[in-house]
Amino acid sequence: MKNLIVYAHPNSGSLNHFFKQTVLESLQKSGEEIEVSDLNQINFNPVLSLEDMNGQRMGKVADDVKKEQDFITWADRIIFIYPIWWTGMPAIMKGYIDRVFSYGFAYRYDQGIQKGLLTGKKTIIINSHGKSNAEYEAMGMDKALALTSDTGIFTYSGLEIQEHFYFDKADRASQENVSDWENQLKASFDVRDKESLLR
Repeated sequence: MKNLIVYAHPNSGSLNHFFKQTVLESLQKSGEEIEVSDLNQINFNPVLSLEDMNGQRMGKVADDVKKEQDFITWADRIIFIYPIWWTGMPAIMKGYIDRVFSYGFAYRYDQGIQKGLLTGKKTIIINSHGKSNAEYEAMGMDKALALTSDTGIFTYSGLEIQEHFYFDKADRASQENVSDWENQLKASFDVRDKESLLR
């Protein structure tokens, strides 16, 4: 399987960086193909400009967007790793979606009916957030996140969501928490590796 990791966090000492490394090492052990788009490292421009919008209407995209779209076209599975900030994606990840998941590439309308164009591709989303999962459930934020990201972006574009991890209370995580999250990620990718061998 060909895997694209799309990662957003500026701190190489962060939990999200640890998640990325855990996933990367698990995939490397399996012998699967991997590409990584570290959005902060490549200084990805997140601003959808008027030039971008005009280009999309003509089926043209900027070189940096084309490079990311080529990675997505190549990949069988896209793994998104980012923290939840202010109940949503970091600006650089949202800008990646705005620019890279463009009309005619990630979706289009056929006679007024929306169609996702990334069908046949799988995705796993890995998030951390500061509040507890119980607090998110109590305020309905879990459903809001699922609606705005899972339904509104990933499923909308035709991606099949294999799993969505929400690692909570991440700003005060114990070593036991981190070890448990590491094991969850390893087990998830190990299971999928075994399943792929059976196909």
